[in-house]
Amino acid sequence: MNLKNLFSNKWIKTSIFVVLGAIAGYSYYYFIGCSTNSCPITSNPYISSGYGMMVGLLLSFDSKKKQENTVKKQRE
Repeated sequence: MNLKNLFSNKWIKTSIFVVLGAIAGYSYYYFIGCSTNSCPITSNPYISSGYGMMVGLLLSFDSKKKQENTVKKQRE
């Protein structure tokens, strides 16, 4: 199974991005986070992981339109 086939399924692609976002959010908490608990996002590992998951979810969405729609419009 190559990488192109793995990302062809939208649910697998979304899941991978969400998990990577959670890992990135936790890493941000662990390496950079606030030790004084004055930062609401980085002082809690669950919150920073949640924000990382949301960013991963947003990055997993396709930003390009489908080629089929543009080809049909050009033919009309």
